[in-house]
Amino acid sequence: MLTKKVPLKIAIAELPHTLAVRNGSIPIEGVDAEFVDVKPQIGAFRRMVRDVEFDVCELAPTTYIIARAYGAPFVGLPIFVTRRFHHGGLLVRPDAGINTPKDLEGKKVGVRAYSVTTGVWTRQVLIDEFGLDSSKVTWVVDDEEHVTQLKLPENVVHAPKDSSLNQMMASGELVAGFAAAAGIGRTGAPTGGWQELETDYPDLLPNATELETEYYARTGVYPMHGTIVVKDSVLAEHPWIAKSLFDAFSQAKNEWLARLDAGEAKAASDKKYLELRKIVGHDPLPYGLKENLKTIETLEATAFKQGLTPRRMSIDELFVDPLAQ
Repeated sequence: MLTKKVPLKIAIAELPHTLAVRNGSIPIEGVDAEFVDVKPQIGAFRRMVRDVEFDVCELAPTTYIIARAYGAPFVGLPIFVTRRFHHGGLLVRPDAGINTPKDLEGKKVGVRAYSVTTGVWTRQVLIDEFGLDSSKVTWVVDDEEHVTQLKLPENVVHAPKDSSLNQMMASGELVAGFAAAAGIGRTGAPTGGWQELETDYPDLLPNATELETEYYARTGVYPMHGTIVVKDSVLAEHPWIAKSLFDAFSQAKNEWLARLDAGEAKAASDKKYLELRKIVGHDPLPYGLKENLKTIETLEATAFKQGLTPRRMSIDELFVDPLAQ
């Protein structure tokens, strides 16, 4: 029987399906949680991978995998608090003659940072589904990578200091770029917030939803984003914390699913997940190692294929199974 709670500093975003954990209405058993408010959550990414500032943190999964490959002292739990597909969101200049993903070869494409998870998942689609040779594309970035040890491939270059991806796209220096926070249509610094700008650029794959539906049915891969990680030292001393975190997040999500079912969830993200239900089924945020094994394996493999990790990594290196604790 636990008599004294373990103090943990936790940085996670406020989402409809995590809010009950953040505000304490669903407690984390055995934990005295101190929630650190970091807005936007991307600000916590760098603080965690560079300074290991938190005991528990929500990270972008590619950032996490890269950090872990370079020896980061924290490990993932299969709790993925944001999801979406990535067949859409790569914008092209209508006059650039880009009709298929292969047409990007030999051209310049803008993305905020090479390791940004949106870019990694989209490149996975273009490479595995459409045969793009990513090494033949010049990827132009205008932000630093979260993980400082990362050595970028030779075909990744930085935008000129006196320019931006928006300007390069407008001038025709770029033939394509990622939308919103991943690139085109973005203003502001990483720790100061993202603002989306209106653009008139069409999607490279205009039938993205149709493609995503077929892709999921065929592969079972459902791209994850927000990933919960925990310090190794915390789990070494208190291995039961993995299950406590998993149980709390699962309860909060299940209560949120009930509100979705009842039509009571009205946030913009709720509407997104109602649409995703049409593709993935009743639970658009599946937690657990077994439920997400194919997706984890796909992201690990594509991170290595895209030159983001120095070696292949096993599932046991990357994730703890809370249900096995």
